[in-house]
Amino acid sequence: MFDILVVEDNQNTRKLLTTILSADGYNTLTANDGEEALAVLEHNHVDLMVLDVMMPRMDGYSLTKILRENGSQMPILMLSAKQNVADKKNGFLVGIDDYLTKPFDFEELLLRVKALLRRSKIVTEKKLTVGSVKLDYDKYTVTTPTLSEQLPQKEFLLLFKLLSYPDMVFTRLQLMDEIWGMDAESDDHTVNVHINRLRTRFADTPDFEIVTVRGLGYKAVRHDE
Repeated sequence: MFDILVVEDNQNTRKLLTTILSADGYNTLTANDGEEALAVLEHNHVDLMVLDVMMPRMDGYSLTKILRENGSQMPILMLSAKQNVADKKNGFLVGIDDYLTKPFDFEELLLRVKALLRRSKIVTEKKLTVGSVKLDYDKYTVTTPTLSEQLPQKEFLLLFKLLSYPDMVFTRLQLMDEIWGMDAESDDHTVNVHINRLRTRFADTPDFEIVTVRGLGYKAVRHDE
């Protein structure tokens, strides 16, 4: 069971959030503001924090900044009634992982929480499971029911990236920048070549596929969920 800390000064909203999360199987802790949240974190294990922006004594931005400066990698989902781009940008700059505007849809909240917890687990364990397929980041290995093989580094990193963010579209430029960096000998055709190699290699794997999004780039679609 995952432990989620809800930091919200509005009592009704705090109760609503804890009810939604508890009903979905999460264990919830609560705090009224940033200072109280720090006290809770000192004595409890927390897997994810749902955080309001505007609070007395210490707001969401300040709390996030303190946590990141002290090395915390805990996923943070920030909630705010503010919808302008500057507020969202400020949140991401101090280190939040996702941003949801009030009033929020209950199902969307739960989907975002699930996605953040999955990514956090991937980062911590450096392992990713997609149905019957297992990826080990430290060894660059992919294991299926019929085989286990070590992939070339770039192929593995590309596959790991796409499968870590299912249904998210990545442009060729984004993938080039992250996987190949500033390698002057590579261009976006390199991405196409590696995608084709992965498709051929895992053509018989039913748990996922790599889809071309015309005019944009690529995304991984998981069939195990």
